[in-house]
Amino acid sequence: MLAVHIGVNTGLDEESEQWLRDLSAPGPARVAGQRKLHALLLRVARHELRRRAPRTLIAGPEADDLAHQAAADAMFAILSKLPTFRGESRFTTWAYRFAILEVSSKLGRHHWRNPALPLTDEEWERLPARFGIGPAELAEADALLVGIRRAVDEVLTDHQRRMFVAIVVNGVPLDALVAQLGVNRNAIYKAVFDARRKIRAFLVANGLMAETSREERS
Repeated sequence: MLAVHIGVNTGLDEESEQWLRDLSAPGPARVAGQRKLHALLLRVARHELRRRAPRTLIAGPEADDLAHQAAADAMFAILSKLPTFRGESRFTTWAYRFAILEVSSKLGRHHWRNPALPLTDEEWERLPARFGIGPAELAEADALLVGIRRAVDEVLTDHQRRMFVAIVVNGVPLDALVAQLGVNRNAIYKAVFDARRKIRAFLVANGLMAETSREERS
């Protein structure tokens, strides 16, 4: 079936056609193609983990182990879905997405096994902009930061705090969070939206933000 698919899809670029030929060839040629694909996915996974390292604090042997896991799982997924490739993008671009998704998923699971460290002062200072506090309001930055800390601690439910910190503060990918918790996207969106709304209401009620500030966006 795969051979027929490759033969009739003349719209593929030459490089993508070569990838499909190599990965569907019999014997040693296929093994060589798979090795080449794994090496490509491993490079992508390592690059993505390095990019996220300042936030995840994952480096060294641990990061390399995660990269190998992500590359192996991505390759398995790609080979199982190879007949569905239609050439809307280059094969390598298509493959990169699998590697990045696997990295995101594994970082999400890692996040819940190893909760992030308490927020640093610098991270607290970045929080206002993350839920819509404008430059004019930042003139009272010190008071706002104190208010935000209180709001996160005092007015959010445990679930809202968990979702808010994961998505807004720690940058855990939504897909990874969905996979880890087994909840749908809308439930996470709602928890984060409600958390941000509560924080804003707390700041308004305590005179730390004007009630006419621009509307919160989810």
